[in-house]
Amino acid sequence: MPGEVPILYSFRRCPYAMRARMAIFASGQTCALREVVLRNKPPEMIAASPKGTVPVLVLPDERVIEESLEIMWWALSYNDPEGWLAPLNDDRDDSDALIAENDGPFKDDLDRYKYPTRYEIADPLHHRIQGLAFLKKLNARLLKTAYLCGNNFTFSDAAISPFIRQFANNDSEWFNALDLPGVQNWLQSILESDRFLRVMEKYPAWDSGMDEPAFPSTFI
Repeated sequence: MPGEVPILYSFRRCPYAMRARMAIFASGQTCALREVVLRNKPPEMIAASPKGTVPVLVLPDERVIEESLEIMWWALSYNDPEGWLAPLNDDRDDSDALIAENDGPFKDDLDRYKYPTRYEIADPLHHRIQGLAFLKKLNARLLKTAYLCGNNFTFSDAAISPFIRQFANNDSEWFNALDLPGVQNWLQSILESDRFLRVMEKYPAWDSGMDEPAFPSTFI
């Protein structure tokens, strides 16, 4: 399979890798998937992308796409049957600003809330409160429309929802008790969708010399 289809280095629980897989799934393309164990990254991945983080997409012509948003664009520019890019064509600045806030300030607070010892944070709940402000912003949008940019699941929903999932899972009891029905219903609908269940299928960890399974799986 390598050489014929792109190779995707991924890690199942990484939110950046999740959004890349969602876009590839939506585009109808197939990749050879190499599931990475982060504490033992394969040398082939490091050779392709020295930054050492997932996702990494190696194209058949050996070009490498190292950023999750760029992988999403690559996939959907090839084929966008559900119209994920339509809101970006209509109002790119709005979507870009929302994703930038997610990937910047919100991700910083998420990391410090979820991994306080890694960052030597004495009060992770401070960062939970900071992150909650972004959830409230999303909730205001989701009380008006089913998804972040209208009534259809699109690019922004795929780009942001894996990070909200991670934030919610850190203390699900607290998250479920919040008065944020827009965000809670939106997240639940995404996590229960066939799309998300398919991109979250478990694959064996890949090592040099092993065959790669196809992603998405041909089994339903």
